[in-house]
Amino acid sequence: MNWDAEGLLDGLEDDTARAARRRLLDELHSGGMGLEELRRTVAEDKLVLAPVARALSSEPRYTAREIAERAGVDLDFLIASRRALGLPSAGPDERVYGEKDLEATRLGTLHRQAGFDDEDALEVARVLGQGMARYAESTRALVARTFIEPGLDEYELAHRYRVAAEQLMPLAGPWLEHVFALHLQQVLRSDALTQEQRRAGKLDDTQQAVIAFADLVGFTELGESVPVEELGSVAGRLSQLAGDALEPPVRLVKLIGDAVMLVSPEPEPMLDVTLRLVELAAQDEAVPPLRAGIASGQAVHRWGDWFGTPVNLASRLTTRARPSTVLVAEEVRDAVDGGYAFSDAGRKKLKGFSAPVRAYRARRSGDAAP
Repeated sequence: MNWDAEGLLDGLEDDTARAARRRLLDELHSGGMGLEELRRTVAEDKLVLAPVARALSSEPRYTAREIAERAGVDLDFLIASRRALGLPSAGPDERVYGEKDLEATRLGTLHRQAGFDDEDALEVARVLGQGMARYAESTRALVARTFIEPGLDEYELAHRYRVAAEQLMPLAGPWLEHVFALHLQQVLRSDALTQEQRRAGKLDDTQQAVIAFADLVGFTELGESVPVEELGSVAGRLSQLAGDALEPPVRLVKLIGDAVMLVSPEPEPMLDVTLRLVELAAQDEAVPPLRAGIASGQAVHRWGDWFGTPVNLASRLTTRARPSTVLVAEEVRDAVDGGYAFSDAGRKKLKGFSAPVRAYRARRSGDAAP
């Protein structure tokens, strides 16, 4: 194939770069990529990623309708499952699915046969899809940061990506299974089934919980004065600090840009972790100071996230806290036995609350008042 004549070497003035692209195009074309697909891949600046993308995919052999028939599932459920996972869904008669898709669908059928309700299973799939999407993005960034070098030609970089993927994929399954088991064990240690739930045969989503938020002071303003890359590093550093501060039974619920949300079944561990997180941020010159708010009460736990009055209250208290301080609701202060000191921060008028809420600044006993 004359790649010059096809215009796929346009923009490459260096002979070494042109030779590397020819080699990569020849390899991909002989491996089954058509001219139009190659043309589109080059136009989208995705040529370097093509070898690893092909290594992770399987040859298109089936339509969605055929996959559903072979796996013994409803076509509608198959499409809903892919959408829940955040994956693209082609038309029911487009031949875009391969053997890996068929095997995954069969595994999903076994999951369904275990007796799980379809709607509940789809909700879990949404959580899985969101988590795996972030994991895939992080892995892509890890590989890029590790293997890209100044002046590296397209052919060499493409094959570094492909080799890295081939090495990582056999490890992914066992690694993810192990991490999932460890997290499930931790959840079960802090979970419980009451006698009433056993008698009713229904799990109550509402339970007593302690919720905390912590956000970076002045993060929005910071975004107007520093490069985007530096802003991303600051948010990433917050994630690292949260990981350093966490101790069971306190768990990270989610990262929300410049903030973290934590949950605990008990107030004292939450207060300890939140104060530690604020202290770590104060010692780190790479991030602005943190401020935090903690509240407790009956909250609704749905598919890994939390909702309800203590969630809203903790969030509102955070916005009223001073830099490097932790504001807690009265219920949290009253539930803590010792080791901490509290100063009255007054009654706060908070959005969404009809009456002012009394708040207290918390610190470790012996620490100077802020």
